Amino acid sequence: MATFKDFRNNVKPNWCPGCGDFSVQAAIQKAAANVGLEPEEVAIITGIGCSGRLSGYVNSYGLHSIHGRSLPLAQGVKMANKDLTVIASGGDGDGFAIGMGHTIHALRRNMDMTYIIMDNQIYGLTKGQTSPSSAKGFVTKTTPKGNIEQNVAPLELALSSGATFVAQSFSSDIKELTHIIEEAINHKGFSFVNVFSPCVTYNKINTYDWFKENLTKLADIEDYDFSNKNQAIQTVMDKESMITGIIYQDKETPSYEQQLEQLDETPLVKKSLKLEENQFEELVSQFK
Repeated sequence: MATFKDFRNNVKPNWCPGCGDFSVQAAIQKAAANVGLEPEEVAIITGIGCSGRLSGYVNSYGLHSIHGRSLPLAQGVKMANKDLTVIASGGDGDGFAIGMGHTIHALRRNMDMTYIIMDNQIYGLTKGQTSPSSAKGFVTKTTPKGNIEQNVAPLELALSSGATFVAQSFSSDIKELTHIIEEAINHKGFSFVNVFSPCVTYNKINTYDWFKENLTKLADIEDYDFSNKNQAIQTVMDKESMITGIIYQDKETPSYEQQLEQLDETPLVKKSLKLEENQFEELVSQFK
């Protein structure tokens, strides 16, 4: 059985010292080992940005895709080989700006995969501009007088788009984060995990200390039931999304793949793609 170390490779991350993405990477590696996966059973698809480098730092199948397009590629991988555990990841800019359309459609489609957002409320790779999750009034190089746009609300977005697994964590709490990713991997449907991952270089507002002072664990809320969507929505609104834990999980809705009659127990990649002459003729006859 694989261990955490089996998901390591010899590529050294070049994130800034203290970046929250280190913990996200470690949590993914720990979670994959804890649920009994082998490196060859995992595919990690990432987008552009600091977080996009993650696919090259984990010993598994991986693809560093183009900006905002990790989700369509990841869904294609899952459709081709449903036996793979597919994890897509990216930053708040990748998922909530250029990739927002893909995010919403992936949420409602409910394909059996996991999407992890490393949310640092800023564009780190391009040296500190406002991102879609930057708060109103947030001062950056591109908003010297403060951000005048309303920030995206990832949890509200996920819940309203029909996601069947919604969770949020903090990169500093690797124990909780690892547990959430384990549950996300085991969930039979689309798992959306938003992770507060502080940028220590360009975001001096949303720091580790700031999150520790402002976040509430759902485990500390008495009688919280993550199977109750109405309670999940109300809690997100009441706490202004500053919560961590599994927010909502629907175990009843079948995944996208389960509803496709064309997909059986054999993955597409293991099927013969040879087209017999009679099959070809039958297809061509439809267009005569």
